[in-house]
Amino acid sequence: MFNKISVMGRLVNDPELRTTSNDVDVTSFRIAVDRDYKNGETDCDFFDVVAWRGAAQFVCNYFGKGQPILVTGRLQSRDWEDEDGNKRRTAEVVADNVYFGDSKRDDQGGSSYAGNSYGSANTYGSAPAYGGYSAP
Repeated sequence: MFNKISVMGRLVNDPELRTTSNDVDVTSFRIAVDRDYKNGETDCDFFDVVAWRGAAQFVCNYFGKGQPILVTGRLQSRDWEDEDGNKRRTAEVVADNVYFGDSKRDDQGGSSYAGNSYGSANTYGSAPAYGGYSAP
């Protein structure tokens, strides 16, 4: 089976880092993605995204509301119960890799880090760094 999704859009709000009871970092955020029609009109789709561990730290450290972001991962659905006891189902993107969606300069006036990413799918400890970004 194959479950892979890539979504590029803008963050709807600032991501916030949380820690689970097992001391695992996690963040969830929403991405607004434009959808173009042939007649020139546009619409917008919203995707909920969850990033874990190093990828969660990366997103919270380097991304803010309105910033372009590219996320690759898998689409996952989960069932939950709302405050009134109604059963609900949510689909969300579980991030494997996160990339900057635009070109940006670092504070030292040095190189551009566009296209750099941070993966979270490594099961052997800390996630690998890509494109020259070194994870803390």
